Amino acid sequence: MNLILNGEERRFPDLATIADLVAHLELDSRKVAVERNLEIVPRSAYQTTALADHDQVEIVHFIGGG
Repeated sequence: MNLILNGEERRFPDLATIADLVAHLELDSRKVAVERNLEIVPRSAYQTTALADHDQVEIVHFIGGG
C-alpha cells in the first residue's frame, strides 16, 4: 500500500485501518492526531477508518515536557 504520510510518499505492508498504521509506526494512539484526506479522524474511529492506496495521511505526535 502506498500512502502519502506527512507529505512524503511511503510504501507500507497491507494496512486496513488508521489504527493499523498508528501501531505499525509504533505510536501511542493517545498522543497523536490523525487527518486522512483532509478530514480529522476522531480517535474513537481509528479502528473503523479504512485506508486506501494513495490516501493522504497527516499525523501529529504530541510530546510533553517541562
